[in-house]
Formats: sequence, C-alpha cells, structure tokens
Amino acid sequence: MDLVKHNQEAWNNYVDKKDRWTIPVGKKELDKARNGDWGIVLTPSIPIPHDWFPNMPKSKVLGLASGGGQQGPIMAALGADVTIFDNSDKQLGQDRKVSEAHQLNIKTVQGDMRDLSAFKEESFDLIFNPCSILFVDELQKVWEESYRVLKTGGILMTGLINPILFQLEKKGEFFSIIYKQPFSDLNSLPKERLKELLDNKDALSYGHSLEDQIGGILKAGFVLTDLFEDSWTGEELDEFLPLFIACRAMKIDKGKLNNKKC
Repeated sequence: MDLVKHNQEAWNNYVDKKDRWTIPVGKKELDKARNGDWGIVLTPSIPIPHDWFPNMPKSKVLGLASGGGQQGPIMAALGADVTIFDNSDKQLGQDRKVSEAHQLNIKTVQGDMRDLSAFKEESFDLIFNPCSILFVDELQKVWEESYRVLKTGGILMTGLINPILFQLEKKGEFFSIIYKQPFSDLNSLPKERLKELLDNKDALSYGHSLEDQIGGILKAGFVLTDLFEDSWTGEELDEFLPLFIACRAMKIDKGKLNNKKC
C-alpha cells in the first residue's frame, strides 16, 4: 500500500476529529510568547528547555513533520523565520490559519519527511521534529536529509519513542511482550487488528529500534548534546517507565569528526 498517502489521509482525518495534536495555539499563547512566557514540546508532556534553542529572532527554523499550528506559531512569535513541512495538507492548513490571523509569515511545504529536496543544503539553523518518525519506515533517510539541510553548528531536536511501547500488550491485569522488534502495524499485527486500524482511518506506525533512532542520528554525523525522558499523562504504563525521549543534537563537520581519535 502507499503508506505516505494513507498516513496523509489519516492525519487529515485527525484534523477533522480535532485530535489533540491538530488543535492550533491561539492569541493568548502567542501574546505570552512575545512577552517571553512560552513552552513547546517534542514529547507529550515536558516542555523543551529554553537553552536548547538558538537565538530565535535570528534563526531559520524547519518544523519537520510539525504541522498542526502548535509549535511553529510559537517559534514565529519569538521572531524566527519558520517553515513547516508536513505530509498532511490539513495539518499545514492549521499553521496557515494561525499565521494569517496573527501575521506570523509562516511558510508551509507539503511532503514526505524522508525527502527534503525542496530545500537547499545548509538552509536552516534549527530542525524541530516532534514525535513523528514512527510514521515512516526508512528512518535513516530522515536523519541524513536533516543533516544535509542544517547549517554546520545547527541544531536537530527530535522526539523519539522507546520501542518497548510497540512490543507490549495488556493481557488481563498484566502487560506482556507480544511483538518482536522491529515492529510495524503492517507486518506485526494480526490481520483483524490491522483491518480495524484501516477501517478507522488511523495512521500506521513503526516501532524503530533505539539503534535506528539514536544510533541513526549519530551515524548521519550529528553529535548528541542532551536528552531527557518523558511520559504520557494518565496512561497505565507511566508508572513503570518513561516511553518518550526528547533529543538535542548538533551538526558538526564530518571531516573534523572523522579525524578525531578515541
């Protein structure tokens, strides 16, 4: 099946259903941001530390798979030159609505996050990628394209998911490890469960290994500078372990990295 097309339609459907991640910020949040009171998330709950960000009024920002009118407008209100890139035209529409209503000059581009050929090399100071890499199968292309379009010294922020989330299923009172790594809705679920997702027009996801997530970032040439873990709020698994990882990485010159000795 055409996974990109399917997930585009699924996220358009989420916009129609007013899913949490499709509801844009309003005037109150933007006014607070302009006065220095702001917070945005890569993962479900914990806001990103302000010192993770470059000097926003001078920064060119790519919101990678970041449609929905949530993070991009806040960064634009802080003075950044923001471009939002997303697979869902309706998610991009949320950013355009906020931008037009509040004169934020946000640019929007529709496409697959594995292909950033719409942008030249070293175009951005910051790539902001909230939890979305679960919706693509070939993850390394995302990291390599991100490296290409970031300026040297630029920052990649990304929200990752511990793959154990996809392997667990509750049986009675207990959670059991049911599915193997790597997980995908297409190949791991029983046919009836997959049919239910398709009938509900839900997005199909992949449970990428930590090697492909964090290791892939490093393999692309980035240096990891910080991370923290996060959880859903109110979910049963929260009492056992945090399932989300917010990562900050920096693009450095690969030649300099290869010349360093351990």
